[in-house]
Amino acid sequence: MTPSGGFTAEDLMRLRGLPRHTELIDGNLVPAAPQGKWHSRVINLLVAELDRQAPAGLRADREMTVRLAKRQAPEPDVVVVTAEAYERDEPSTYYVPEDVVLAIEAVSPDSEERDRDTKPRKYAKAGIRYYWRVENDEGRTVVYLYERDPATECFSLTGIHHDQLKTTAPFTIDIDLTSVGKRSA
Repeated sequence: MTPSGGFTAEDLMRLRGLPRHTELIDGNLVPAAPQGKWHSRVINLLVAELDRQAPAGLRADREMTVRLAKRQAPEPDVVVVTAEAYERDEPSTYYVPEDVVLAIEAVSPDSEERDRDTKPRKYAKAGIRYYWRVENDEGRTVVYLYERDPATECFSLTGIHHDQLKTTAPFTIDIDLTSVGKRSA
């Protein structure tokens, strides 16, 4: 039963027996649906490449809660965080917005609305500077890059990448999007 006013981030961290990857959005617990192969494989590629290409002060991580506010604790598919946050012992189950340089969501059928609208608004409001939305367009991986405008506290689209993702923000990145699911050489 949902408490009056909804669940809090504290509740999410304390509750036991929740399905894996349960998020807290607007005080509501949102369990993740089973993910398809593309979803898992694109996350694997992004975590590996972002961690490999990140400068020394940054690290990539997967499927970790980001405690944005009292009733907001989403779980991005991929985050790039400070190396200090990545390596610290506590908290061990979540990051805070100040830790996060980039949040990434790989869209699946059950998460379209949240990944295209709800979560980006929450990430921007919390001060996260970069957001990427990754979509499977009939077997082709497409990445939409956004940067937070400090004047509006909203994300603005800065690029759409097919086949090859090349950008210099938040650091120099070059990822072959056609390699999703392929073994690295």
